[in-house]
Amino acid sequence: MMRNNISFVTLGVDDLERSTSFYKTMGLSPHVRSNPHITFFDMHGQVLALFAQSALAADANVPIEGSNVGGITLAQNVRSADDVQRMLDLAVQSGGTMLREASEPPWGGLRGYFADPDGHPWEVAWNPGITIDDDGRVYLPS
Repeated sequence: MMRNNISFVTLGVDDLERSTSFYKTMGLSPHVRSNPHITFFDMHGQVLALFAQSALAADANVPIEGSNVGGITLAQNVRSADDVQRMLDLAVQSGGTMLREASEPPWGGLRGYFADPDGHPWEVAWNPGITIDDDGRVYLPS
């Protein structure tokens, strides 16, 4: 079942270095777990992530042209690997579309993608390195 929160907002960007620099100039500090492929900013219980637009579309298994993944993907982290499939199944049963079956991403854990009836992509992810509190807020490791 979907919780009443969003864990990550991932922005698809054309130039990761430029976008990271912009957000740093705006006063945000990249998280230590950021890497050359993705930048994370801890937003006090949620995470803003910057990811190359083409890589984001590939990760969601949708073409970049004509899809809603071009600018943003929403994500909800779950507490267990089994919860990933449960939420994906619920999304499809509720009228959504499976974009990417549950699979292991390069960073570990498990993730899958569905689109809502308007085509907005959602990632459902279980990452054993992330802590989720009772209210659903996510915390990146120190």
